[in-house]
Amino acid sequence: MTTGSRNNVHNVVILGSGSAGLTAAIYAARAALRPVVIGGSQHGGQLTLTSEVENFPGFAEPVQGPALMETMRRQAERFQVEFIDGDATAVDFSRKPFEVATPGERLLARTVLIATGAGTNWLNLPNEQRLIGHGVSSCAPCDAFFFRGKEVAVVGGGDSAMEEALYLAKFATKVTIIHRRDTFRASKIMADRALRNEKISVRWNTVVEDVLGDDHVTGLRLYDTVSERREEFKTDGLFIAIGHHPNTELFRGQLDLDANGYIVLDHRTMTSVDGVFAAGDCHDHRYRQAVTAAGFGCMAAMDVERYLEAQRG
Repeated sequence: MTTGSRNNVHNVVILGSGSAGLTAAIYAARAALRPVVIGGSQHGGQLTLTSEVENFPGFAEPVQGPALMETMRRQAERFQVEFIDGDATAVDFSRKPFEVATPGERLLARTVLIATGAGTNWLNLPNEQRLIGHGVSSCAPCDAFFFRGKEVAVVGGGDSAMEEALYLAKFATKVTIIHRRDTFRASKIMADRALRNEKISVRWNTVVEDVLGDDHVTGLRLYDTVSERREEFKTDGLFIAIGHHPNTELFRGQLDLDANGYIVLDHRTMTSVDGVFAAGDCHDHRYRQAVTAAGFGCMAAMDVERYLEAQRG
């Protein structure tokens, strides 16, 4: 393994290449900080799992998620941002300069900007991953418009599932919530709001065993845990709403994380370690949108620039 020289300390190493990481890289590069981006195993982040994006400003026509992220990467490369493919395997924030390890080398950095994002908790069904972006989704605000006039299903029983169902009901003709128990774990106010909506119905004590469809979702294979019967259920889309998990395990024990693993920030973008910043879904469990992640990336890069200026005195 190549170890970075103490005389070759990077101004900022950015972990992640989604909307937050690439925006941060663009801003940091334009501030002459010569950022290095460790892109991760999923280059482009969650947007690479989205077929069409209609709500990212600047695109009059829908843009494919992977194409949008490739455009952002090319924009960063135009400012000579250095990219390292693969994942960071270890970090050391206990001393300065900070150390970030990859399979091939160990980088030293005056600051680190974490933009590792979050992942969807999927059901791990046989055909689920194949149909992501073709009727399977985990984000109603991202994809609900594509189901205008159609019937959709939502899996889950918490507040997130209620929010997804209510949002989808603005577009779909029918929304079916599929829940494995006979009561919701959602707050009463959210559950009541969903149950009162005339477009929303519930399948209690039911689990989804698979998604059906060749090029697009056409239905689900359901299992009733009470009657023990299986059936095929017709639907045009499946929204998974059983939670997300922040990609922050690498930082456990080095940064303050909340009970769900999201990075805790100060009133701006600084983490609990002076000189380590975070942006996007690794700390934002509320909005989880590409445009808000980009905004956080901009903020964090500007905070990094000001921090380094202050350090230079």
